[in-house]
Amino acid sequence: MVYIFLADGFEIIEAMSPLDMLRRAKLETATVGVTGKRVTASCGVTVEADITIDEFNFSNVDAIVLPGGMPGTTNLEANEKVHSAIDTAVAEDKLVCAICAAPSILGHKGLLNGLEATCYPGFEDALCGASLSDNYVAVDGKFVTARGAGVSVDFGLEIVKQLSGEAEAQRIKSQIQCNEG
Repeated sequence: MVYIFLADGFEIIEAMSPLDMLRRAKLETATVGVTGKRVTASCGVTVEADITIDEFNFSNVDAIVLPGGMPGTTNLEANEKVHSAIDTAVAEDKLVCAICAAPSILGHKGLLNGLEATCYPGFEDALCGASLSDNYVAVDGKFVTARGAGVSVDFGLEIVKQLSGEAEAQRIKSQIQCNEG
């Protein structure tokens, strides 16, 4: 199961594009409302999460996804249950994915030290010891990081690739008519 954590102020495309890619790959995926069942994106759109953070159970996690956006990232980082989910994912060698400002959460925890990572421009100092990647989506071990909303489909496809393989990611990429450029 892949869990996408949503907190008020999240960037909608950074959450919904990966959700779409993961569900196209038939990967069991659920959204987790960190600030309640109904969560409002930074653009003002309100979505209803599949479960709340209080219903979240780590027993069946394959990956966790942290969308960026402001103040969504700070709201995620302020929640101890989100920290616990990240810590457990790392301890159990599960995939940890963060986009835009959200890689800063991983950086503040010291998890990116010595790893290749990327983030939204201006948050690089928060990556604390990471080797900054020139790529829009960076993968190092069990960490997938990405720069922002404009690469949210690529971010989602990389998560699919990590969980279901290159062929499945390419199948979806072709299906949705991604530009090969």
